[in-house]
Amino acid sequence: MDTKTQDTENFNSLNILYFIYKWRKSLVIIGVCAIVISSIISFTIQKKYKSTVILFPATTSSISKALLSENNFKQDDVLEFGAEEEAEQMLQILNSDEIRTKICEKYNLMKHYDIDTADKFKRTKLYDEFQSNITFKRTEYLSVKIEVMDINPDTAALIANDIGALHDSTKIRMQRERATQALRIVKKEYFDKDAEVKAMTDSIKVINSYGLYDYESQSEVTTEQYAIAISKGDQRAIKALEAKLKIIGNYGSSYVSLRDNLELQRKQLNLLKTKYEGTKVDVEQVLPQKFVVSNAFPAEKKSYPVRWLIVVVSTMASLLMAVIGILLIENIKQFKVK
Repeated sequence: MDTKTQDTENFNSLNILYFIYKWRKSLVIIGVCAIVISSIISFTIQKKYKSTVILFPATTSSISKALLSENNFKQDDVLEFGAEEEAEQMLQILNSDEIRTKICEKYNLMKHYDIDTADKFKRTKLYDEFQSNITFKRTEYLSVKIEVMDINPDTAALIANDIGALHDSTKIRMQRERATQALRIVKKEYFDKDAEVKAMTDSIKVINSYGLYDYESQSEVTTEQYAIAISKGDQRAIKALEAKLKIIGNYGSSYVSLRDNLELQRKQLNLLKTKYEGTKVDVEQVLPQKFVVSNAFPAEKKSYPVRWLIVVVSTMASLLMAVIGILLIENIKQFKVK
């Protein structure tokens, strides 16, 4: 069995060598033509230069949470690099219509890519060109790579750096819209609570003006003094103490209720104040949303086309097609002879 297999392989090898030798002139002519034609075509392809920006996402977005949080155990590290989730969020923002539209408008890519403005599908063609020349990839290190190909090396570098900068402005814009809504809500609640606390404080001051400052101690002391005055028969003291007891009786329950409620409302006010100040910081201040590993610079050498690769692939493909075509012709001839 092994001998038959070996003989078959040797026979096939001899057939292939014979076939190549038989058609050597045609294959050489086809190969040379393929080399010449592919070389000419490769030189007609416009050169493109590549510029790259590498970014790491930041793990924190909220300034108040990262820097002003009182709970140090859960406080985020503003210097920590983001993980997979943050990298995916960064990619989503980089692929947004907002960034694409701004880049297209700033660099007039419609004209730059020679797209007819009267074309019915001009925007589709523009976006196709944009996607073919500008790519965003997540690396194995959880960073994000922005690659821009362009016929002008300076333009490629400028676009790459601008896209990196637009990531921050786009993300901050989205966060600020939400933070502004949150600030409006928290601000209203804070000032409403502050007005409520002031009203309760004023009510307690009114009661204080009647001489009631501490219900429990004053009630106890006044009662004791009243009992002593009665035992001594001191009518003047009894009348004075009765007036005090009357005030305590009339306003005591209101005072205790206001005092206890005021303490609770002040705690809530302090919490709202903390939220209000933190949300205000998030609206008014800016924290970078990324770490820039490397900025783009104008490329000194072209990245596309790789002419030798085009010539090699085209020549190999031409020879393969030629071999298949010759085999078909020979098989057809043999079929006709039979």
